[in-house]
Amino acid sequence: MKYALVTGGSRGLGRAVCLKLSRMGIPVIINYQSNQKAAEEVLGEILSSGGNAELLRFNVADADEVSRGLEAWEQAHPDDYIAYLVNNAGIRKDNLMFMMPAEDWHSVIDVTLHGFFNVTRQLLPKMMMRGHGGRIVNMTSLSGLKGMAGQTNYSAAKAALIGATKALAQETAPRNVTVNAVAPGFIETDMTKDLPQDELKKLVPMKRFGKPEEVASLVGFLCSDEAGYITGEVISINGGLY
Repeated sequence: MKYALVTGGSRGLGRAVCLKLSRMGIPVIINYQSNQKAAEEVLGEILSSGGNAELLRFNVADADEVSRGLEAWEQAHPDDYIAYLVNNAGIRKDNLMFMMPAEDWHSVIDVTLHGFFNVTRQLLPKMMMRGHGGRIVNMTSLSGLKGMAGQTNYSAAKAALIGATKALAQETAPRNVTVNAVAPGFIETDMTKDLPQDELKKLVPMKRFGKPEEVASLVGFLCSDEAGYITGEVISINGGLY
């Protein structure tokens, strides 16, 4: 069987993506780091609707944890492989750069960028060896495209992920593995609940925040057979905000 792994799959965009992929008939591995209750809720929702899912706990920023977790999964599923990877895990620690603790710079880079590297590098060999190829979707951000004041660390991490997406897509295209990025703007999630939404909505031509399900639908399309000739792209989903 071909599985999907969604990092940071317990809440927000990750949760919506897990539910969407499950509705597409893809067995889903819900990765999480600390919020087991939220992860179990996503698992329960998928199973109760007739889908196939399981939990896999590891910190994407910890290379050893990633290796142990994925190796254990592979040993338990000798006839299966992860054909769909959504690198969604990310954190925000906003501050003006001159006030930013070094720890906040490194932790944001570690989760978003090093997390992408740790997980993707481990899954690529088997994904590229299989005749059916695979799909990799990296969750970047409007911040990585235009930069956002107070988010130098987050913008740097997401911009680097865009560059990595474009480079990796060229490496894996001959093996039928597509690599694309999705760049959401303001979306209604836990990550944006502390933002001044009424003020920010005025900046968005559509005058609203997006819904996680709208982002998940785009990810689902990029994982589908219909998107087989799309690779190396960064697709914005931001209500017209550039």
